[in-house]
Formats: sequence, structure tokens, C-alpha cells
Amino acid sequence: MRALVTGGLGFVGRHLVAHLRAMGDDVTIVDHHGSDAVDITNGTAVSAAVTKAHPEVVYHLAGWADVGASWRDPVAVFRVNAEGTLHVLRACTDAGVERVLAVASADVYGVVAEDELPLTETSPLRPTSPYAASKLAAEALARQAFLGNGLGVIGVRPFNHLGPGQSEQFVAPAIAARLARAERDGTRTITVGNLSARRDVTDVRDVVRAYRLLLERGEPGEVYNVCTGVALAIQRLADLLVGLARCPIELVTDPSLLRPVDLPVLRGDASKLRAATGWEPAIAIEQTVADLLDDMRVRVGDEAIPILEET
Repeated sequence: MRALVTGGLGFVGRHLVAHLRAMGDDVTIVDHHGSDAVDITNGTAVSAAVTKAHPEVVYHLAGWADVGASWRDPVAVFRVNAEGTLHVLRACTDAGVERVLAVASADVYGVVAEDELPLTETSPLRPTSPYAASKLAAEALARQAFLGNGLGVIGVRPFNHLGPGQSEQFVAPAIAARLARAERDGTRTITVGNLSARRDVTDVRDVVRAYRLLLERGEPGEVYNVCTGVALAIQRLADLLVGLARCPIELVTDPSLLRPVDLPVLRGDASKLRAATGWEPAIAIEQTVADLLDDMRVRVGDEAIPILEET
């Protein structure tokens, strides 16, 4: 297939591009980085990029991913996630693209009670952050493009995903980075926040497999959860990382890393995805964590080692 991936140089985008090429797809990358940078909020630039690539399918991953920072600049996050999605959808309609995978987020479900779990695609949508609201707006635009323009849009709501190359703004990569620096610098403690929260975590390489399968077999106009259906404690991830350390490491709780509101547990239902595609997660969490730490050791090794002044 001729595929175009927006956000193709990001964390998930890199893994998706690698998977698509391994499957024999001809892939064009659109991203705001790189020599041929495209601003997703510039409709003219987006249209030109899609027209030039003439793809059969489009994976729309580009967007603002920092939930916390969305509170500081809600206008910017809305422009990128909602207006940017509108530009992509219009360009795809004009170019006659056959199918579009529009990636939203499980954050659209908002704060939920434990008795509401697992979350299905029909669960109430109660976005609490500007990020989540922007993703829900993007979903509405995708739905309109399907109903009003006949564009073959398939929506996805991925839950937490994890893997090599991920930013330290997320909890497990942050712990992995602190651990790698502790190994490098000879320290024996690292700081952590709340480890009691439980999350539905999928290896990013399994996530991108689900994306391609959905673009092939999913039903246009529908939305699908991408998740494992298992709630994993952050403590478990931290313990796995510490167990892989090259020296004894102690975890120390830092109050500044605790969130004012932290959802105790989040778990999705991937039955609809499985029924449509036959997808199952294939990578064990132990392998995911080991690959994450190995990648972080390389990244941390490229940093300048802090110079300690003598006193």
C-alpha cells in the first residue's frame, strides 16, 4: 500500500513507519521536524503534502501529546489536535484517499469509577483536560468526514503504550531514565511519584500492528479501543526496571512528583478490535521494559555527565 503517516518522526510514528515498511508498504512521512517539515495547522501545506504523496491510506498520528502542558496553552493544543485533524481530513477527501486512521486517545473517557471498567467504545465520554477535549473534537471531525464526505475514516482510542524511544514526560520512561543515570553516575537512589496507580499498558510495537490491521479490516465510521484489557500497577513496572539494574537501586518517593489527582485504575476492553482484526498483544511486558531500559541507557550515555564541584 502507498501510505502516508503524519507525525511519522514521533515516538509512535517511528515504530509505525518501521512496521509498515517491514510489511512492504511504500511510506511517506509528514512531520513538523525534518528537512521537509509540514505545519499541521497550515491547511495549504498539508494539502500539498497529501496531494504530492498521493497515498491510498493515511495514518494520522500528528498532534500535541503532552496532557499536562495542555492546561497551560489550551488554544495551541486545540489548534494542533482539532484544527490540524480538520486539515488532514479535508486534504484526504480532496485527494481521494481510500482510508484514514484517525488516532485519538483513551483520555476522552475522562475520570471514571472502578465499577465502570472495563471501558468500551460506548462508555461515556467525559474529557477533563484541554488535551482530551481537543482529541474528542478531532473525533467529531473524523465522524463528520465519514458521514458528510464519505471519507473512509476509522477512529482509534489507544490506552497507555510503552516502548523504546518514548519521552521522559511519561512515568515508566522517566523511571528508566533516572535508573540509567544512576547506573552511569554511581548513585544508588532514584525518585518516583505515585506507584499505586494501575494502567492498561500495551507495547508500542503491538499498538502499531493494531493500527495497520484496523486500516485493513476495520469498519469505516467506527472507533476502536487499542489496549490489553489488563490493568498493570506502575509499581510492577518500577520493580521490573529495578530488577534489571546493574547496581542496587532504591526507590524514594518525591512529593513533588505526585499528581494532585491521579486516577487509581484505568482498563479498557479491546473486544471490538479483536473481533474485527484478530489482533492480540504479542510482546510480554518484561520484554517491553527491558527494551525501554536498554534504549534509555544509550540515550543517557549520549548526555554530558554532570561535573561535581569539590567542596
